[in-house]
Amino acid sequence: MRILLIEDEKKVADFVARGLRAERFAVDVAGDGTTGWEMASGLDYDLIILDLMLPGIPGTELLQRLRRNGKNAAVLVLTARDGTKAKVENFEAGADDYLTKPFAFAELLVRVKALLRRPPPNRSHVLQVGNLELDRLSQQVRRAGKRIELTAKEYALLEYLVAHPGRVLSRTMIVEHVWDDSFEGLTNIVDVYVRHLREKIDDAHPEKLIRTVRGVGYCVTDEAAP
Repeated sequence: MRILLIEDEKKVADFVARGLRAERFAVDVAGDGTTGWEMASGLDYDLIILDLMLPGIPGTELLQRLRRNGKNAAVLVLTARDGTKAKVENFEAGADDYLTKPFAFAELLVRVKALLRRPPPNRSHVLQVGNLELDRLSQQVRRAGKRIELTAKEYALLEYLVAHPGRVLSRTMIVEHVWDDSFEGLTNIVDVYVRHLREKIDDAHPEKLIRTVRGVGYCVTDEAAP
């Protein structure tokens, strides 16, 4: 699952992002409200962790914009503002949870997982392509009912592909999404991980789900190859 962290305190942002990535979440980070708004309005996130006292667009205003524009990602407010008035204002603006600083990462993680257990009605946490199933909450993968063990990066790559069935994703897109960075000139790392996935996902089955589109990238589909 993909999380957007909008936090201008770099130490806090690094701490939270590092902890969430260790739990196998994909995390994007925005250091101000304007960048956060651009990222949140342009991509579909499962969860947004939002500071309130942000440069650019303040957190509460950003939250209101998101809800007005139909963005239904769960929003966890993470802020030093602990007054009742601020809490009420942001819950009314559309926040799903509210955690004050300082905080323990263990509590943040519990709240994140609780929110992700309540996906919007139009989004299922179980993704399926053919007889391949991926549960985004338990992070378990099964093909034809048999569980498949994946590393953290293998899982993140497969989740990204399965979340966009039939869509061809370029190596650059995959690197920026799965590795949360831009590895210019090193996109061959994608080929290595796709090969690992094929060994675990496809090799034992006659129907191959992971397809290569030569010169473009990769996709997962159960449609018959042309």
